[in-house]
Amino acid sequence: MSRLADLESKREQLLTESRTALERSQSLADCEDVRVAYLGRKGKVTTLFEEMKNLADGERPQAGRLLNELKKKIEAQLEVKKSQLASQEIEGKLQAELVDVTLPGRPARLGRLNVITQTLREIYRIFGLMGFRVYQTPEVETDEYNFQLLNFPPDHPAREMQSTFNTTKPGIILRTHTSPGQIRVMRAFYPEPIRVILPGKCYRYEQITPRSEIQFDQVEGLAVGEHITMADLKGVLTEFARQMFGEKTQVRLRGSYFPFTEPSVELDISCILCGGQGCRVCKGSGWLEILGAGMVHPVVLRNGGYDPERYSGFAFGMGPMRIAMLKYRIEDIRLFLGNDLRFLEQFG
Repeated sequence: MSRLADLESKREQLLTESRTALERSQSLADCEDVRVAYLGRKGKVTTLFEEMKNLADGERPQAGRLLNELKKKIEAQLEVKKSQLASQEIEGKLQAELVDVTLPGRPARLGRLNVITQTLREIYRIFGLMGFRVYQTPEVETDEYNFQLLNFPPDHPAREMQSTFNTTKPGIILRTHTSPGQIRVMRAFYPEPIRVILPGKCYRYEQITPRSEIQFDQVEGLAVGEHITMADLKGVLTEFARQMFGEKTQVRLRGSYFPFTEPSVELDISCILCGGQGCRVCKGSGWLEILGAGMVHPVVLRNGGYDPERYSGFAFGMGPMRIAMLKYRIEDIRLFLGNDLRFLEQFG
C-alpha cells in the first residue's frame, strides 16, 4: 500500500473515531476533550499532517487537501454537537425552573383609606343626599377672612380660644377653622341661595395630647337663602346624626356662643356606648357633644354680600376626628396620624 493510500485510510479511521467520540459526549466539556484529542496541537489530525513530509512531492497537495477536509468535517461535527448540547442544557434549565403561567398570581397587597378619609367620605355622602355640595377653600388665610369678617375684631377675647400659627408675612396665617370659607362662598355665589360643606385641614398652636392635635380636619356647613330658620338647622343636623350614628340616635341642642352665629348652639347626641344611661365616656350625662352650629350672624351675612334683612342662613362645624373617635371608640387622637399599621389595618 502506498503511503498516500495509508494516509487516506487513517483519515477515514479518524473521521469515524471522532464521530463516535462526539456521539458519546454528554456535555460541552466532553466536546472540548474531543477537539483537543483530534484537533489540538498534539492531536491525531495534527499528527497526520506531520506524516506528509514522508510523501513524494507529487502526493503532498492531494494529501493536504484530504487532511484539510478531515479537519473541516470534524470541526463541523463539533459545532453540530455543541449546538445540540447547548439546546439540551437550555431545555433542561427551562424544565427545572418551569413556571406554570396558568397558576393564579400572588395577590398584591392593597392599601387602605385612613379612617379619617373614610369618615370624611361618609360625611360627604350624607350631606350630598340633602343637597349640599363640597366647596374647597384655602388653608393659608388672611387675618381678615379668618377673624375680622367673621366678627372677631382684633381685640376680641374669642381670639384667645384659637392659638394661631402666624407666618413671616404680616396678616397671613394658617387658618384656625374652616369658617373663613363662609365669606368666600357667599362672595362667590351672591345673590344665589347657598348649600355647601367646606372640608379641610386647620391648624392651632396647641399641646399635642390624646384629645388635641396641632393639625386636624374640620367640616364647615353653610346654608343661606330666604326664610331659613333654626328649625331647618335642627332638621339637617338631626338627619345627619341619625345617618352617621344610627336611626335611634337622639339629639338635643344646647345654647352656646360663637362670634359668627347668633343664636349659637352645640349639638349633642345620645351616648352611642351606653344608649343614654350614663357611662365613663359621656361622664354619666348620657350625652356626647359632636358639633357647634347656629344662625349666621347678620354682620357675617353682610360681610358676605347678603342683606340680613332679606336673607338668613345657618352654619355648623364639626371635627371628623371626633366623629370617628365616637363612632369607632378610639381614645387617642394621635393614632390617626401615627402611621401605626396595627391601628390603620382595623379599618379596611
